[in-house]
Amino acid sequence: MNRDAHAKTLEWLKTNPAMDELCAKFPDDWAAVQQDISAIVERGVAEELKAYLERISKPPVKQASGNRQQHQEAALSQFVRSRMAHESVKKLCLSVLAADTGVKDGKLRFNLFNGFVAQRLLFARGLERKPVSLFWFRLFWPLVWQKKRLMPLVQPKGIFCFYSRPLIEALAAMIAGRRCLEIGAGDGTLARFLKGQGVQLTATDNHGWGNAVAYPDWVLKLDAREALKKYAPEVVICSWPPAQNEFERDVFNTPGVQLYIVIGSRHQFAFGNWKEYTRQSAFDLVEDNALSALVLPPELESVVYVFRRKPPTSKALG
Repeated sequence: MNRDAHAKTLEWLKTNPAMDELCAKFPDDWAAVQQDISAIVERGVAEELKAYLERISKPPVKQASGNRQQHQEAALSQFVRSRMAHESVKKLCLSVLAADTGVKDGKLRFNLFNGFVAQRLLFARGLERKPVSLFWFRLFWPLVWQKKRLMPLVQPKGIFCFYSRPLIEALAAMIAGRRCLEIGAGDGTLARFLKGQGVQLTATDNHGWGNAVAYPDWVLKLDAREALKKYAPEVVICSWPPAQNEFERDVFNTPGVQLYIVIGSRHQFAFGNWKEYTRQSAFDLVEDNALSALVLPPELESVVYVFRRKPPTSKALG
């Protein structure tokens, strides 16, 4: 691969292409990842799968011999395989969850009662989510015995969690009138709820899930880097950023950002760029347990992570 082609490929990867596009463009890497994961699954050792994800996420060691182009190609292949592996494991977990519902054949669905309760608690109409009343949720959710079917049913439509009304109110209070940008906004649900609380927010997404998500016109088609540069936010929020993404690095490198709020999972391999989370030094990272408890359903084990910019040191002030 020549230098121009390599650069174009890197730019394309930064747009966070869909898994199908990634596999079609890099079939050899996809075959290797499939073979690795299949062998691990066959052995049935969960810790081995975690170790594999950690190993494949590390950049290749530069050899003393070999030219720069070979190293670039090896690094590109490693990055692609890391993305493929994390997405595959996420889907694998989803399929295991679906299998655990007890449905062996036919279409996964709620029965009449469970479907009625879930629909009234979580959705305004169809698959349009609403701010969930925590009172009614706590009262009626224990009556739903097909809880494990919920996420396998809605995740293919780009729904990764549900937001309680107290969560939206708490997030709005944290943003507190500052310029706010949502990246990876998806169908705009979180932005719509926050705007309903008076938050001045711009919602953006690269529209990479066009085959599954209906993007409203006001969810602007911008990748994170462009959006951060254009809107210079003080607060950034992202719900379920893809695992090993490239764009969160730009959040930490944007000088005006004072607060970055991430909604994700207790299982770190399932979302976010944890390499950048731990590498950056400008922000303090806190796992907010009170907010985490307000993301629904609780079986999902969602977590709200809050990055607050550290105050400047006295040396920097001088």
